[in-house]
Amino acid sequence: MSLDFFSGFATGLALIVAIGSQNAYVLRQGILRQHVLPLVLFCGLSDALLILAGIGGAGLLVRDNPLLMTLTRYGGALFLLTYGVLAARRAWQGEPMQVSKNGGATLTAALAACFAFTFLNPHVYLDTVVLLGALANQRPDPGRWIFGAGAVSASLCWFAALGFGARFLAPLFATARAWQVLDALIALTMWVLATLLLQG
Repeated sequence: MSLDFFSGFATGLALIVAIGSQNAYVLRQGILRQHVLPLVLFCGLSDALLILAGIGGAGLLVRDNPLLMTLTRYGGALFLLTYGVLAARRAWQGEPMQVSKNGGATLTAALAACFAFTFLNPHVYLDTVVLLGALANQRPDPGRWIFGAGAVSASLCWFAALGFGARFLAPLFATARAWQVLDALIALTMWVLATLLLQG
């Protein structure tokens, strides 16, 4: 493997591994063992699409389009606030969750939520399309595409580890209290992220 690949992998991992709405959602679904593979693939492939678009030159369009950034900022903030309220309500009610592959949200609903967490977040465009695209394009061909392959690989590895590794936390969530704590933390995360979005 070339230095460009490992540089892309490390940079992509540094940007992706953070406490965010998308990661929190994948973690929760992973603990519940609900639609983990489709969600992992969706997140990884979405990042791949955005990263490759950035390398292909879309970063300039995103950076110079304030309307797109404004729409995603306010739409994303509204979605995060709403999801935070739902998580807070679950935490307040304290209902134990059944950790199983069956039941819960439908696949369509889970993917729709993941779509919103991904594409209504303006930071995802700045991180993947603009920043990673700019870093990749500092390299001549084929180095920029090898850098992009490294960043895409980091995304796929991270979401696979997060989604499928979460099942090992399942024994910790056998009680309603544990779910209350998790949902309270998720609600707080969503509200903080929404506030940061609204602050620009």
